[in-house]
Amino acid sequence: MKRIYLLLVFIVLGYISFANHTKGGYVYYEYLGPGISNPTFNRYRVTIKVYMSCSATGNQINDPINFTYFDKDNNSVFANRSVSIASNITINNCTQSSCYPCFSSIPSVCYRIVTYIDNSVELPKNNQGYTIAYQRCCRIIGIVNLQAPTNNIGATWSIDIPGQAIGNNADRNNSAVFLAKDTIIVCKNNFFEYDFSATDTDGDVLRYSFCNALNGASQADPAPTQSSVPPFGFVPYAFGFSGAQPLGNGVTINQNTGVISGIAPATPGTYVITVCVDEIRNGVVIATSRKEIHMDIGDCNVVDANLGFDNVTCDGFTQTFNNLAGNSNGLITSYFWDFGIGNLTNDTSNLASPTFTFTDTGVYTIKLVVNRGQACSDSATKKIGIYPGFFPDFTHIGACFTSPIQFNDASTTAYGVIDSWRWDFGDLAVLSDTSLIRNPQYTYPSSGVKNVELIVTNSKGCIDTIVKPITLIDKPTITLPFRDTLICSIDTLMLQSSFSSGNPSWTPNYNILNANSFTPLVYPKFTTTYIVTANDQGCIQKDSIRVNVKDFVTVDVMADTSICLTDAFRIETNSDALSYSWTPAATLSNATIQDPIATPLISPTKYVVTANIGKCQASDSITVIANPYPFVNAGPDTAICYGDQVQLNGTISGTVFQWTPQNGLLNGNTLTPIAKPIKTTLYVLSATNLTGCTKPAKDTVQVTVIPPIKAFAGNDTTIVIGQPLQLFATGSVNYLWTPSSFLNNANIQNPLATLTGNQTYIVKVSSANNCFAFDTINITVFKTAPDIFVPTVFSPNGDGKNDKLIPVPVGLKSYDFFEIYNRWGQRMYRTTQVGVGWDGFFRGVLQDVDTFVWQVQGTDFTGKRIYRKGTVVLVK
Repeated sequence: MKRIYLLLVFIVLGYISFANHTKGGYVYYEYLGPGISNPTFNRYRVTIKVYMSCSATGNQINDPINFTYFDKDNNSVFANRSVSIASNITINNCTQSSCYPCFSSIPSVCYRIVTYIDNSVELPKNNQGYTIAYQRCCRIIGIVNLQAPTNNIGATWSIDIPGQAIGNNADRNNSAVFLAKDTIIVCKNNFFEYDFSATDTDGDVLRYSFCNALNGASQADPAPTQSSVPPFGFVPYAFGFSGAQPLGNGVTINQNTGVISGIAPATPGTYVITVCVDEIRNGVVIATSRKEIHMDIGDCNVVDANLGFDNVTCDGFTQTFNNLAGNSNGLITSYFWDFGIGNLTNDTSNLASPTFTFTDTGVYTIKLVVNRGQACSDSATKKIGIYPGFFPDFTHIGACFTSPIQFNDASTTAYGVIDSWRWDFGDLAVLSDTSLIRNPQYTYPSSGVKNVELIVTNSKGCIDTIVKPITLIDKPTITLPFRDTLICSIDTLMLQSSFSSGNPSWTPNYNILNANSFTPLVYPKFTTTYIVTANDQGCIQKDSIRVNVKDFVTVDVMADTSICLTDAFRIETNSDALSYSWTPAATLSNATIQDPIATPLISPTKYVVTANIGKCQASDSITVIANPYPFVNAGPDTAICYGDQVQLNGTISGTVFQWTPQNGLLNGNTLTPIAKPIKTTLYVLSATNLTGCTKPAKDTVQVTVIPPIKAFAGNDTTIVIGQPLQLFATGSVNYLWTPSSFLNNANIQNPLATLTGNQTYIVKVSSANNCFAFDTINITVFKTAPDIFVPTVFSPNGDGKNDKLIPVPVGLKSYDFFEIYNRWGQRMYRTTQVGVGWDGFFRGVLQDVDTFVWQVQGTDFTGKRIYRKGTVVLVK
């Protein structure tokens, strides 16, 4: 006995005000006719159905909501219409264990259907149509097949009304409407089926598929008064799930019926599922509707036996059987299969997935009993026909669309007879491109590739389909290897051709053999044009080959010549031959063409050509003298320091030479010029012979100029007697200080000086290439304690004498600050840099003659802080 269990918990949109209450929804529309206010408009009725929990009350059921209409020609908002609730009904299901004795953990189900209807909206006719949308946020938390956190993900309910550009009166379409179905129980790891089928009042063909759920509003604006502009984004699916596989790879959808079936996921919880249905009219998809639900997979189990529908198999005697409902998570403890062989008692199995080989053709009744003899048992039967050896096939004659194409059935069957044919000739422009006879004819209205489909059946119930592409042309295509050719008057020539379709015929009938073949033989004695005709059932194409007849062949090679050794040149030949053979072939680009490219390696080289037209033959030759290029050597590359010079040494075997560039060269007209470039330079020496090979030969030498060294010994400084001074030079890698007196090491970058009096040091800074430069440092030694000296007067009058007030620190390790204040305590100047001072200006204004207060602070080499304070007089 087969049990049917109806119950399903599903939720579609969970957002802030609807959280845990919305359970599903979809949009559909009806065409009502021309507009009332404007007959050039189209008038529609638009409906949104929302499935909600019975506990949803108050603001959780929005009333009204806004339908946003977008013009797809420019993606702009055409209208934003407020729509109130049209109906609100409640549906309850049985939850008693007596209803479902072989289920565990039956969920309680109660839901209401809230319907919003925009009874009449008038839309101007356009090319691309309109998009209708309604958005909310947010969904419930913990949806299994979406990326967490799922309560941040919004939703969009949307549908498109097609425009006039699609054709097929698509703008006057009535959308497909999903049927209201009873609910079912879906248990984890168990087989289930759920019907997503729809109806279409226009009679369009419907095709179903899983598709992506649409994202929508955000938590910042959970209930927008107007939908965002399409296209709408998709929800982010969790790993292992997608819009095409919302329940994983174990659940599929039948594209013809809309029924989803398979083994439910192992993780219980809520899953988002969206199904799209395409409306196909005259082979063109004119519109798509979508329905989204939140399906709850329960942590429950059910005993179920399911073998699917009756069928005929035509692919072999050995078959494997399975319980399509799975093992019910352990509730099924035994299996009993009976394979329906009437006179046998051992045609049974206790395996969960047995394989059985039938010994003969026929129709057998297969039976499965799970938990045989137990309280929760279930059984299923199905009929299966075993008739292997059934193969559909067909051929066709003709390729011109202007003539009828003959189709011939070539299907074979080992059992029964083929008893029906259904042809679809792949002509998308019409609906009448079909036939039910075995060997039909069809005339196409246009050329191109047509996908022809043949569905055949046999008397045993086998059915199969084959699809083949055929290419139709307006007339046959003739392919010839040449249009004109030569033969010798004593030769015979094969004329080769190939056709896209049709039979060949050659004219005139003069000295020709096999005139109705693709490769006739001709032997004319005078020049003749042969015409080939392709005839594809009255569709005709012609082409021709001119055969020029020669009594002899001529060949004349260019005169002997001289070239430079290793150069290449083209040998020019005047000839009417068809084929050529050159010797020697090793230094030729192609020894079988009329004008090959030669690169002789020895001098002289004689090239001989033999020219042929069939059996007619002639020869000629050319001798090539190859003179070597002049020898040139510009010498080895070298490097010099910036400002230095070097002598170049060139050698040649030629009679004329030249150095380039001449910049930086002294005696540039000799082989041994002096080079003094200011930057790295590549000098080219070229030489030419006045006889033989007159082309120049070249060689190069690079003179690398090492950049100048920027030696720096440090800024001049002051110290007090007994204070050690750390010198530090920069510029390159090697250093030499002179004199070496009072230095701990004169050959390092940073020697330590201990001076008793004033001293000037010179540092030589050199590179690894022995390039060098000098710099000096002056050290003033005060025979006093570390201190900071500040003048008592300065005159910022621009005469270059005592224009700035600059402190002089002596014996300091660090310099903290120097500050100037006026008599009112306002700070006029501050610096922390040694050697700079105040120029008498404050905010761009030179101060008047007055007395100012200064303070300065630093730290000596022993770490003692030195602070001084005083006054200075500004005079002009």
